[in-house]
Amino acid sequence: MSGDDPMTDECPIVAVVNGDIVTRTALCTLLEKAGLTVKLFESSEEYLRTSQSCAPNCIVLEPGPDGFDLQAKFTKMKCQTPVIFVTGDSDIRMSVRAMKAGAIEYLVEPFRDRELLDAVKSGIEQDHARRANYSVLSEIRNRFASLTPREREIMILLSAGKEAKEIASQIGICTHTARVHSNRVMSKMGARSTVDLARMADKLEHSAKSGMVRPVEKAASPRPNLTSKIEELRWLLGGSIAG
Repeated sequence: MSGDDPMTDECPIVAVVNGDIVTRTALCTLLEKAGLTVKLFESSEEYLRTSQSCAPNCIVLEPGPDGFDLQAKFTKMKCQTPVIFVTGDSDIRMSVRAMKAGAIEYLVEPFRDRELLDAVKSGIEQDHARRANYSVLSEIRNRFASLTPREREIMILLSAGKEAKEIASQIGICTHTARVHSNRVMSKMGARSTVDLARMADKLEHSAKSGMVRPVEKAASPRPNLTSKIEELRWLLGGSIAG
């Protein structure tokens, strides 16, 4: 490994899990020179014991039973922290296995320092984006949870492009009442427009489908035959969001 320019990110955390003390030390030295905070672990067991207090932005593993076992545990726990494998063994089957399981890079020594630093930087950027997206989603969920059942139904219809008159006719209320509810929905959700509201609904819908958040209460029942965007949103968002 050879020297290169340091990274500019301010103190992200990188976890290095490697059973070889020489490799751990070398990786630690390289990453710390790049301005990163490094946490070292001898095994996956040690990492899992302290992972709650570590919260790394990227994890560097060695392939083999211990590394692959930890990667599998990440999948089971739905941990999305980016994983990079570093090894002296150019076993193609192991590299394929690592990448299929979601690793963002598989580096075989000897490699240039820049290759590892670029991979780590990419992982940190992905993690920052994921955390920012989760923060935004959490705020949207909190706003949605503040809506009354009627307001949630109005939100679904508004996000599907329905106007007050159409909403009133569909759910059996007067147009004025539909407008009042619509204004409350827009205010509580902090939406600047119905397009903005639709984006929020899409985020909630996507998160429920992908498992980023637990399904809402009504989604616990068998899924009906869904024939429209409104029905899809109602099925996903119709109940209180599970805590």
